[in-house]
Amino acid sequence: MVDLTTHYMGLKLKNPLVASASPVSKKLGGVRRLEDAGVSAIVMYSLFEEQIEYESRALDHFLNRGTESFAESLTYFPDMPQYNIGPESYLELINQVKQNVQIPVIGSLNGISTGGWVEYAKRIQEAGADGLELNIYNIPTDPAVTAAEVENGYVELVRAVKSQVKIPLAVKLSPFFTSLPNLASRLSAAGANGLVLFNRFYQPDLDIETLEVVPNLVLSNSDELRLPLRWIAILRGRVKVDLALSTGVHQATDVIKALMAGANVAMTTSELLAHGVGRAAEMLTDLEKWMDEFEYGSVQKMIGSMCQTSVADPSTFERANYMKILQSFDNRILY
Repeated sequence: MVDLTTHYMGLKLKNPLVASASPVSKKLGGVRRLEDAGVSAIVMYSLFEEQIEYESRALDHFLNRGTESFAESLTYFPDMPQYNIGPESYLELINQVKQNVQIPVIGSLNGISTGGWVEYAKRIQEAGADGLELNIYNIPTDPAVTAAEVENGYVELVRAVKSQVKIPLAVKLSPFFTSLPNLASRLSAAGANGLVLFNRFYQPDLDIETLEVVPNLVLSNSDELRLPLRWIAILRGRVKVDLALSTGVHQATDVIKALMAGANVAMTTSELLAHGVGRAAEMLTDLEKWMDEFEYGSVQKMIGSMCQTSVADPSTFERANYMKILQSFDNRILY
């Protein structure tokens, strides 16, 4: 029988499939169904920075600042009393979940600044969470803000939170950095125990008839696996943190690729939302069958077996592969 156990941020997990933050974890029943389906850990639905600010009565100034010029700007923000669950309810849910499930529970904070994050990171720890994920959803729009300032903000946020909590800390990043390996190293030095690659920005759409900017959530597909796969493979062994691959995990082969690239765990959300949490059990069954067929006795033997430092030609993860792809397509064109 194959051994599916793995380790992530110091947590021993029964298998490498983790349920990332989604609406399923907004209620205890949803988390129980995830556990029954076999996932090894759950990242709770995110507590947003805007909710923390709203709770402390600081959001009013933030929303109204500058609205004299842009009256419609208020509509860009959700109605907080109706959105998600408030900070206190979030903490109560974590405590309730911890009392009713056996798998590790990872809290999630979503935002861009320290603000109330440090305080709520401590309270999430006190509520019983086994770990914490900082989902830094930041889109710089000010031309005066430099890339160095943005990255320094990430590092300082991690350092501030880590100084106040003892539970392991992961940082969920976007792929939009000039030198991702350098930032990853700095985050590790600041205290991050894990990196989650990548945060999937949800792009707004334009309604050309009403002239409105409208939200448009599109679930991921397996093709989106390639971007995090590449960077997981590059970072494996170069940074002293555990790695989680997120985005594009829809079937067992996606989990296998994630592990071979160097991820400690593969996180999935879209597949469970599209086809139900029972898909997790099917994916794990398929994973075991594949490992048995190809004689992999354990997940540990798979992790990193195809990272950049392990493959015969490391340049395939860099510019050389770009040229090979273009040449392979050229050969298909009939002139």
